[in-house]
Amino acid sequence: MRDAEIIGDTGCEIANSSTIPPWILSTGNGLTLTRDDLTSFYAIIRHNIRTYRSAGVLAVVRGRHMAESELKNFESSQDSSDRHEGWRYFIEKTELLPGTDPIKATEQRQTELEQRESKALSETKTPTFPLPDPNR
Repeated sequence: MRDAEIIGDTGCEIANSSTIPPWILSTGNGLTLTRDDLTSFYAIIRHNIRTYRSAGVLAVVRGRHMAESELKNFESSQDSSDRHEGWRYFIEKTELLPGTDPIKATEQRQTELEQRESKALSETKTPTFPLPDPNR
């Protein structure tokens, strides 16, 4: 049986392996994180819910916990008039590396979105339905 161990400075520990699979991590407050949540990269993005306009990537960080913490920091420092205008933040899993320049990260994210959209459009086929039977 493995003892609990601290992972980085996230405050998470591996739960007792006899009760919970080792890929599930416990935060001690009832929340669980997977190793993927701790090691994946996340982009924090600013967008407007009224105009659907994106202001781009603000930061790229490692770990879901860190991303959520940074998201809260952006929200708490946001001016009330800015929020009233519709500006919000969200996190998105990404392949971008933490510390990537926000302008470069925004450009790369936009390119990836356009490529996915183009691929989806080229793969989408109009469904064919049989013509109604005129004898009915």
